[in-house]
Amino acid sequence: MKRIRQILSTTFGLVLVASAGAAFAQKQQLVVYTALETDQLKAYQEAFNKTNPDIEIKWVRDSTGVITAKLLAEKGNPQADVIMGVAATSLALFNRNGMLEPFAPVNLDAIMPAYRDKSSPPAWFGMDVFGATVCFNTVEAKKKNIPIPTTWKDLTKPEFKGQVVMPNPASSGTGYLDVVSWLQMWGDEGGKGGGWKYMDALHENIAQYTHSGSKPCNMAASGEYVAGISFEYRGHTNKAKGAPIELVFPKEGLGWDLEGFAIYKGTKKLEAAKALANWASSKDAMILYGKNFAITAQPGVAPKLANIPDDYESRLIKLDFDKAAASRDTTLAEWSRRYDAKSEARK
Repeated sequence: MKRIRQILSTTFGLVLVASAGAAFAQKQQLVVYTALETDQLKAYQEAFNKTNPDIEIKWVRDSTGVITAKLLAEKGNPQADVIMGVAATSLALFNRNGMLEPFAPVNLDAIMPAYRDKSSPPAWFGMDVFGATVCFNTVEAKKKNIPIPTTWKDLTKPEFKGQVVMPNPASSGTGYLDVVSWLQMWGDEGGKGGGWKYMDALHENIAQYTHSGSKPCNMAASGEYVAGISFEYRGHTNKAKGAPIELVFPKEGLGWDLEGFAIYKGTKKLEAAKALANWASSKDAMILYGKNFAITAQPGVAPKLANIPDDYESRLIKLDFDKAAASRDTTLAEWSRRYDAKSEARK
């Protein structure tokens, strides 16, 4: 009898091990390319796994420009299953290159038309809006007798010489939205328009072009420079931590982009990718985005963020994503030719 019990116990143990092994084998891993801030990834992944515990996310994270270049370079040998939290201007570029799998998530109708691809089904949809913001260090400005700016053109005044930092548009989605917005507001005209004339004047006061969209605000927050051209999420978080900065939303209008979501065409894990798309478009996900951003792709979800004006959304300029995608290469080449000498060294 004892021998029988031992056999049964051993057999039961083997069944448990086999079951556990089968469950582990069934867990799918999604490779997700992202430019989301590192302090957002854990919350998003944990929320997704509450409803989809059998799908593991493997994040591949870098700045928007690096992720964009990586995906384009891998076009012939794709590694990603999903692209999440990458600028819509980049997603529009991928779509032009036939790299995205159109899909209508279950919550698509709740997403504002202005914040998703116009095709049906859409190639991509938006998660949240990130808009241009100037982080202005009031303590350092007082020492240097520099008044707070109210317009973009204020940053070209002599008192700002060497006191402005902004992101490099070739590596930062925030930097690219700045350049695109100035060109769409004031004109391109083959490198001779008002947008380029503005950037020529701004360049005279730039201390450095960083490779991160957050870094200019961080540098202003620490007092290294007076003004950092960044985006509202990083300005909001730095000010909430007690940094002596004011958030400036220039009167001429704010450049902006969307953190968006797309499924990579040809993924072998399409059903898992669709599950992540359904969650990323849900109200629960939008509530999480709203903790970081003032505007989510589903309206009326984001709570009021401190230090963000009530009319913030109305200040966003009219932006042509397809035009921004189509002109990306020529815009970046022209920008680099003119201004790249002041870019921070690449690591």
